[in-house]
Amino acid sequence: MNQLIPAPCNAASEMSLDRRATVDDLCRIAHGECTIRLVPAAAERIIASHLCVRRIIEERRHVYGLTTGFGPLANRMIPTEEGIELQQNLIYHLATGLGPRLDWRSARAVLAARLMSILQGASGASLECVELMVAVLNAGFAPIIPEQGTVGASGDLTPLAHVALSLQGKSGFIDSANVELPASAVFEVIGCGPLDLRRRDGLALVNGTAAMTGIAALNTAAMDRAVKWSLALSAGMGDVMSARTEAWSAEFSDLRPHPGQVRAASLLRERSLGSSRMHHELIASRQMPPNYAAVEETAGQDAYTLRCVPQIVGACIDTTSWHRSIVETELTSATDNPIFPENATRPALHGGNFMGQHVALASDALANAIIVLAGLAERQVARLTDERLNNGLPAFLAGAPSGLHSGFMGAQVTATAVLAELRSNAGAASVQSISTNGANQDVVSMGTISARKCASHLQETNQIQSILALCVAQAVDIIPDPERCSPATLALHARIREHVPVLVEDRSLSKDIQKFGRAISAEDPPATP
Repeated sequence: MNQLIPAPCNAASEMSLDRRATVDDLCRIAHGECTIRLVPAAAERIIASHLCVRRIIEERRHVYGLTTGFGPLANRMIPTEEGIELQQNLIYHLATGLGPRLDWRSARAVLAARLMSILQGASGASLECVELMVAVLNAGFAPIIPEQGTVGASGDLTPLAHVALSLQGKSGFIDSANVELPASAVFEVIGCGPLDLRRRDGLALVNGTAAMTGIAALNTAAMDRAVKWSLALSAGMGDVMSARTEAWSAEFSDLRPHPGQVRAASLLRERSLGSSRMHHELIASRQMPPNYAAVEETAGQDAYTLRCVPQIVGACIDTTSWHRSIVETELTSATDNPIFPENATRPALHGGNFMGQHVALASDALANAIIVLAGLAERQVARLTDERLNNGLPAFLAGAPSGLHSGFMGAQVTATAVLAELRSNAGAASVQSISTNGANQDVVSMGTISARKCASHLQETNQIQSILALCVAQAVDIIPDPERCSPATLALHARIREHVPVLVEDRSLSKDIQKFGRAISAEDPPATP
């Protein structure tokens, strides 16, 4: 056997698939954390839908893409005997993807998303096609899919055509190490394939919003994790800067009960428990000084980078929740044209379920929330490293004599540079419709571009959060009384130090930032002890 062939996914964890799946289910499949099994009802729906397609062809009915050409060529009737060539030419003419290929997890998410749509029983795919898709996923492989080339209108035609090429054996696959493998080796391992288009599976594979939906599902989970890190790092920053926890009081959320704000404030309060460095008393409990012209040593309220964290991160939580609901609905929808609905009085219905506008708008909203989260982290880095604002910590958190050593000065500039790049790419893709396909697709969603932008934004945000994490950990090492920090802050510090050592004398931090950025993208912060 080819030594590059990965071991099958975790067979000890099996997921039964029917019509419903959550974002978390899809992420488990994409990450190879389970094998999947079709329930009998799903197989029955697929068989019935495919038989409907076969009858349509035998009866020479006028149905788009089965007995006609494609796009503006739908007025060209195709003889039954040329149907196989029609399906193959569909795959060939759409397989024009460009740019880098999707990584292993993203490509598996696309394949799993298309599988879920087909399982609704309205796509007309054959059971053999579906079983091949399941076998590829269960064996730990992913199709080769170029990133660019879809406008998200008639679904993700271009990336899904490349999926079809892999399943046909006309392109290869990738393993979990993102190494390309020949299709023949993969088919030998899984014991089935290649896909035979004589069953007319071409149209069933390429229609639908699977590329944007699969990537968006991964983005939902990644944003959930980024939010958790934002709250953990904000609480840690509050500890080292002796923040006032009054601003995180439940009364604020009671009077402004956005679910995200309620959740964010609650988690901040949990992470501040046990800290004797933070100020937990109410400002109004103090008496005014006799001399009203007196100036207090410190301001009565913290800067917004601490005081408004529940409101800022809370809004990001709510945006992520809306994004999740859109993606989960899309994930369990038939996004084809035509559709072959169960028990329909008509053999096929022509419409536009392939239009990805829902996912496009949700992804653009999430992209904005990601940049807001990144902006908060960048400003927190700036405050922590500024000796005029960081409550007595050394300039740029230098671990050795300041001046000779510059500490996190360069890292702070990098955080700002990454944020600037994020903001320069902040334009919404969902409003960039351009007529294409001979004016047949005269409005398009650009949903996959939106989802891909989100994925890129999340990676860059994780790097800014990594810089913030290193700054928070450095501050814990510098303060004279770290034992007074909350158990949550100390656990956070310990986690960071598992990956990155303290900065004593200046050194290049590039690899450290990237290393912990990868950790942030892969694991949750330590829970409250």
